[in-house]
Amino acid sequence: MMNLPQNYLDEMKELLGEDYDRFLASYDRVPRPGLRIHTGKLAAGKARELLPFHLEPVPWISNGYYYGAEDIPSRHPYYFAGLYYLQEPSAMTPASLLPVHPGDKVLDLCAAPGGKATELGVRLRGEGVLFANDISNSRAKALLKNLELFGIPNMFVTSEDPGRLLEKFPEYFDKILIDAPCSGEGMFRKDPKMIAGFEERGPEYYAGIQKQLVLQAADMLKSGGMLLYSTCTFSRKENEDVISFLLKEREDFDVICVPRYEGFSDGLGEGSIKNCVRIWPHRMGGEGHFAALLQKKPHRQENEDCKGALPLKETGRPGKQAKAGKLPEAAANFLSRVSLPFSSTPIADGNILTKDDRLYLIPDQALILPGIRYLRTGLYLGDMIKGRMFEPSQALAQALTADGFDSCISFSAEDIRTIKYLKGETLEIGDLAAGNAKGWQLVCVDGWPLGWGKANGGTLKNKYYSGWRWQ
Repeated sequence: MMNLPQNYLDEMKELLGEDYDRFLASYDRVPRPGLRIHTGKLAAGKARELLPFHLEPVPWISNGYYYGAEDIPSRHPYYFAGLYYLQEPSAMTPASLLPVHPGDKVLDLCAAPGGKATELGVRLRGEGVLFANDISNSRAKALLKNLELFGIPNMFVTSEDPGRLLEKFPEYFDKILIDAPCSGEGMFRKDPKMIAGFEERGPEYYAGIQKQLVLQAADMLKSGGMLLYSTCTFSRKENEDVISFLLKEREDFDVICVPRYEGFSDGLGEGSIKNCVRIWPHRMGGEGHFAALLQKKPHRQENEDCKGALPLKETGRPGKQAKAGKLPEAAANFLSRVSLPFSSTPIADGNILTKDDRLYLIPDQALILPGIRYLRTGLYLGDMIKGRMFEPSQALAQALTADGFDSCISFSAEDIRTIKYLKGETLEIGDLAAGNAKGWQLVCVDGWPLGWGKANGGTLKNKYYSGWRWQ
């Protein structure tokens, strides 16, 4: 067994009692890797039929699967098509417990690298807004890539201090998820390197950060809205104690009971704290996680005689709206050939923002505010070249289906040209029906978009984004 800190073992023995030996024995078992299906592109029930991996359902996640140790799903073209996200099974739990619906304004406050944000974005189905933030700029860049790989069109990605966001968005969001930075006790088995971080900065260090984050998030939540707090650690200081702190400081919050699955454990404590969820590696096929779903009590109308809560409404207005621009003619001509299946925002004048010759489709212009560090505002459509030519973006390709563009080339996953395309190579396509085509082509694998190419004389010039190429 790995060398675990004694103070950690002492705490686990106190928390688990007679279950302690079973818990300790779990460290001798190999962690089970998982992937989560993008249900906007592939029905979860079709995963085992399509994906060439040894898949077994994660019992408590409807679109989650374990895969075999011999499988390498990150080295398959379907990964590059955004059909699934590689995620540890217990980490799939928080996003599954937050009831997100199309049209919601959703904030993922500590979102990098995107495992939870991608799921929240898929469940919005292009309606409403996903606001994904991470205070680390480098981590926020990884978050942006994963959201674009998943083809999420209605997103804003920021790298901002949560306190700054609170200044701009008081009581604004319908749903908020905080997967808080933590001591990482629940991931020791999966990633032993986290033990060194625990020994340097343990639960006491993170608890202060978590309490500040949960209050900031609480004040960004609308009346009647829901907040999901989670960590990948076991310490009560970082879990139940943080929830108790929130309930004391914000009396308009309640802990909501969520569906229980076999192996879920209640929160450690009395009253509504028991509604929290704990995942232990000796009871379930995953690592360690904690989750608590809370609701902000709806405000009631003055003199309202117990007739029920008011519907959700915008109690905070972010500020002056950004000015939208007009589509340049070359962009308008190209984009007239595009049909966005996952976006409720039409590609039209009034919804377009232009910055440094880049065009963006903006789902909600009221969210573009001065003083916020944005990495992405809406769907990046493409670039105007020398003011007269339009070049579509990788993000746009990922947001489409095969019939979302009027000229498409689809290779099978077994065709060597699929890998060559992902490596950025020029392709010969004379044997295909599209061999006589000219101009822009949406390049797909088995009907799922990968990127763009330009056809001419039986040759396809590769336009796959260089930063994402198969290495």
